Amino acid sequence: MSDRTTVRLPEDLLKRAKRKAAAEGRTLTSLIEDGLRIVVAEPRSTRAKRILPRVSKATGGSLPGIDVGDPSALQEAEDLEYVGRMKRRR
Repeated sequence: MSDRTTVRLPEDLLKRAKRKAAAEGRTLTSLIEDGLRIVVAEPRSTRAKRILPRVSKATGGSLPGIDVGDPSALQEAEDLEYVGRMKRRR
């Protein structure tokens, strides 16, 4: 049986998580559960370091579609990249 708990999350993170869950046709609970399983199962020393968005060498700026002035957009791009890496590891 599952326990209930209250988790306080930053508003922007919660909004992104809800969008992600909806896009995948799943519940927010299942998304959080899967994320926690990955983090808990991973030895702390082998966690990947934070990877910043790639920068175009041609123009010296960010790749098209990335607004470097919007921290939420940068975090969302990083989250999508992280999910891609996790899917490839399975």
